[in-house]
Amino acid sequence: MNKIVFMSLLAGVSLFSANYSSVISSPNASKLIQKDLLAPATKYTMPAGCITKDPNAIARGAFIFHNLNGKKAKKKPPKGLSRKQMKPGVTYHQGDKIPAKQYGNCIACHNIEGAHGAGNIGPDLSNYKKTYIDSGARNYQFVFQKIADPRIDNPKTNMTVNLTTKLFTTKEICEIASYIVSPK
Repeated sequence: MNKIVFMSLLAGVSLFSANYSSVISSPNASKLIQKDLLAPATKYTMPAGCITKDPNAIARGAFIFHNLNGKKAKKKPPKGLSRKQMKPGVTYHQGDKIPAKQYGNCIACHNIEGAHGAGNIGPDLSNYKKTYIDSGARNYQFVFQKIADPRIDNPKTNMTVNLTTKLFTTKEICEIASYIVSPK
C-alpha cells in the first residue's frame, strides 16, 4: 500500500514539475495593442449636398440615431437601410452568415426630440438647428465633423469615432447630421 501511495505521489510531482512552456501560447501583446489602436484623429470636409431635407435620408438618419444594431433594431429599417452589414467587394452565397449592421445608438448618450434613452451623458441635441446653427454658434461642417471624428476638437472625447473607424459611411454620417438639424 505504501508503495502505491509513494508511486502516486511521485507521478503527481512529476506532472507539476514538467516544463509546459512549449504548449502555452504567448502572443505578442504589442502587436495586439497596435491592432486595437485608433488611427490618428482625422479632419474631414463635408461633401456638397450632405445636409438635406430629403425625408428618406432624414428617416435613415433617425433610424441610425435611435437604434443600436440591426439584429435588435426597433421597427423595420427605412428604405435604403438593412439589418445586415453587407461588406463592399464581398460576394455572399446562400447560407452565408452576414453580420448585423451596427447602428449609432446615439440616444444612449444624447437627448433629442422623441428619444427614448438615457441621453444624459452627451449634449442635448433637441432643437439643434435653432439653438446652434441659426444662432451661428455652430455650422453644418461642425456637425458632420463631430459625428465623423469628434477627436478633432476634443482629443479626450468618449464619443465614438465613426468615419475614421469605418463604422459609418460618409452618406450615413450626412443622414445622421441631416436628422439632427431637421425639424422634428
